Amino acid sequence: MDLETLKYPIGQFTMPDRFDEKQADIWIAEIEALPVQIKHSTAHLSEEELNQTYRPGGWTLKQVIHHLPDSHMNAYIRFKQAITEDIPIIRPYYEERWAETEEAKNGDIKLSIDLLTGLHQRWVAFLKTLELEDYQRKYVHPAQGIELTLANMLGMYAWHGKHHLAHLTNTITK
Repeated sequence: MDLETLKYPIGQFTMPDRFDEKQADIWIAEIEALPVQIKHSTAHLSEEELNQTYRPGGWTLKQVIHHLPDSHMNAYIRFKQAITEDIPIIRPYYEERWAETEEAKNGDIKLSIDLLTGLHQRWVAFLKTLELEDYQRKYVHPAQGIELTLANMLGMYAWHGKHHLAHLTNTITK
């Protein structure tokens, strides 16, 4: 397998031309399903398997698992900011540095799976209260210097979960 396929096993995210209630419901369902999928895909992994990388130079499976709630916690906060503030400038974080912290490299994955489960329950409950026009609200990502709609970010984070789930499942089945 080439490096690009290992990096992006489901391809890169592209926003569809049409965003409607049906698309929002699909992405919310994908976000809702992710914690159970992660839990099932990692249930029988040994410590040795968890310390494998999904690609040369990539994170270990353990780091990928810990990364998901780190990233999605930031996403949840950004969604709330975009709904409660007028085009807020969000605070970026250095995901690569977070992945190198001791607990992200060596911590118990159950803690992150439990965190992801609770976080996604709360995030999905929030997302289900939004109206279609709410997804046109925006925030500014200062590192990218662009305004991003919540519609785009909903799709991006649904993709993000499936992207890392594929890293786990593809590595496990090698």
